[in-house]
Amino acid sequence: MPDSRPPKICDYEGSTYRTDFWEGRGRNYEDRAERIALRRLLPPAGGWRLLEIGAGFGRVTNEYDAYTQVVLLDYSFSQLQYAREHFGDSERYVYVAADAYHLPFKPGTFDGATMIRVIHHMADAPAVLQQVRSCLVTGGSFILEHANKRNLKAMLRYALGRQQWSPYSHEPVEFVELNFDFHPQYIVDCLTHAGFAISQRLPVSFFRLGLLKRTVPPSALAKLDGLLQSTGLLYAPSVFAGCQAVGQSENNLTLAGEEIFACPQTGGPLTREGDTLVSTQTGARYTVRDGIYDFKAPID
Repeated sequence: MPDSRPPKICDYEGSTYRTDFWEGRGRNYEDRAERIALRRLLPPAGGWRLLEIGAGFGRVTNEYDAYTQVVLLDYSFSQLQYAREHFGDSERYVYVAADAYHLPFKPGTFDGATMIRVIHHMADAPAVLQQVRSCLVTGGSFILEHANKRNLKAMLRYALGRQQWSPYSHEPVEFVELNFDFHPQYIVDCLTHAGFAISQRLPVSFFRLGLLKRTVPPSALAKLDGLLQSTGLLYAPSVFAGCQAVGQSENNLTLAGEEIFACPQTGGPLTREGDTLVSTQTGARYTVRDGIYDFKAPID
C-alpha cells in the first residue's frame, strides 16, 4: 500500500547554519558562483512580488532588489528572526515560517520565486514544485537550484567502483537522510509536469574542492566558474534552472498585506483576530509573533 504519511521535513530550527556553514567557513567561492548564476537568470526588469523559498537567514535576499516586495519563507523560525534583524520591518520584506509542501498563499500572488539550496532536502520534490506553481501568475519567473546527481566526482567514483549508486539513472538518491541528489532530466520532468517551461540551465560550482579553494582566491574561482556556467555542461555539483510558469492561473498580484495569505491546509480565507490569523473554514489559528507569520502548525 502507498505511504500516506506526510513527507519528513528537514528542520534547521535553532541551528547555527549561518555561522557553522557559511560565515568564515571557506564557502565564499560557492556564494559568489551562485550569485553569478542568479543574476543571469533573474528577469532584468524585476517584478512586483517575489517568494524566496528556503530563505534561511537571507544569504542571497539582497539579489532581489529589482522586486518591489520579497517574501522570505523558511521552516526555521530562528533563521527568519536573524533575517528580520538584518533586513528590518517594512512593507518591502515579509517573513513567513511554513513548510514548502503547504504554502500559505492564495493562487497567483507572485510573479517571481526562487528556491536555492532547498529542494535537496525534499523527499517529494514534485509536490513542492506544484505548490510553487500554484503561487505564481502565468509567465511568472521561477529559479530553481538542485544538487546534481550526474556530477564529475560521482561519475569518477562510480567508474572506479567506489560508489554503488549510478549517477546516470534518473531516480533521486538519498545519500544522507533528507539530502537528495537529482539527475538533471528528473528535475526537467518534474518542472514540466508542474507547469513550468525551462528557458535556461546553468552548471554551478565546478571547483568545489578543498585544495583548490585553499590555494586559489574565491574571486578567481568564481570568475572561472562563471565562464563554465555559459557552456551548459551539466556536470557540476549544482544546477540552476530558469523557468516560466505556463498554462492558466489566477492573478492576485494586486492583493496587498495579509490579503495574500490562505490557510495552508485548506487554501481557504483567513481573518485577523488579534495576533492570529484564523481559518474561516476550520477555525485553525496561526500566530503572528516577532514580526513573523508562523504557519508551521495551528496553535491551540
